[in-house]
Amino acid sequence: MKMHWESVLLVLLVAEIALFGVINPRMLDINVLLFSTTDFICIGIVALPLTLVIISGGIDISPGATVGLCAIALGVMVQSGWPMGVALVLTLALGLLCGLVNAALIHYTGISPLVITLGTLYLYGGAALLLSGMAGATGYEGISGFPDSFTALSSQTLLGLPVALVLFLLLSGFFWLLVHRSRFGRHLFLVGQNPRAARYAALPVNGIAYGLYGLVGIASAIAAVVMVSYYGSARSDLGRDLLMPALTAAVLGGASIYGGSGSVIGTAVAALLVGYLQQGLQMAGVANQVSGALSGALLVVVVMGRSVSLHRDAVRMAWRRFFSWKIRGA
Repeated sequence: MKMHWESVLLVLLVAEIALFGVINPRMLDINVLLFSTTDFICIGIVALPLTLVIISGGIDISPGATVGLCAIALGVMVQSGWPMGVALVLTLALGLLCGLVNAALIHYTGISPLVITLGTLYLYGGAALLLSGMAGATGYEGISGFPDSFTALSSQTLLGLPVALVLFLLLSGFFWLLVHRSRFGRHLFLVGQNPRAARYAALPVNGIAYGLYGLVGIASAIAAVVMVSYYGSARSDLGRDLLMPALTAAVLGGASIYGGSGSVIGTAVAALLVGYLQQGLQMAGVANQVSGALSGALLVVVVMGRSVSLHRDAVRMAWRRFFSWKIRGA
């Protein structure tokens, strides 16, 4: 079933590219297809670990703010003269810390992950703005002055592919092995399907949660590094538009909002599908606001479709009752 859905997503991706290619033939240029991924590949980088969180029955809506905080922190460290290597390591550590704070708050308060990460969304976003102001980059102004070797990474290639795309493919392979070919993955699905049974089976449910939210934090920091390299400046709003497309990619890829199911390959293909949708609409001259609205509508449709699929027996019975009532009334 999963492979079937992944195949459908792949067909939809090809059809989408072909459709936009008819509107704008540049969309069919292989170089445009490859190098345009740098514009949106961070959606996939964040969506991959987010898929794991959703499989476990949780949710994290703070990655966008974490990206902004990590980006501005990286800018402040470089502005202060810190070595680039040290700044990058500390940026990843900050992302990990943000993820672990989310997990700790969920663990010790027992409050819904949605509420906790909504709070940390504002906490991390506010901290990014505060740090930006302390660095003299008021409001949403950025911090520039990064080494040329760092900013050039976004335009460099590896094996003929953009570096950011190669990074995304490597992360996809890592998460696929972690989820679908390891004991951790089997435990993850069990936790999502029945947390109580997982606890009775002596699985480290809390430990798994710390690992998952920590991975989201690290991925958010990686996305921050990629975006700072691409734009050549660190801004506190860099991750502002990442959450909705990343959630859409995870759910469209097969992750159930009820937990217990999901596919890393499905998320990877869905991330490209969502990214090329945004890219194609831009090349067709459609405003960014419309692109964002379509991504939100796509998420709503997918969630509704998954809900109907999971409760199809109840829906079928409701329809039968409705028609039988209509027949008796006639």
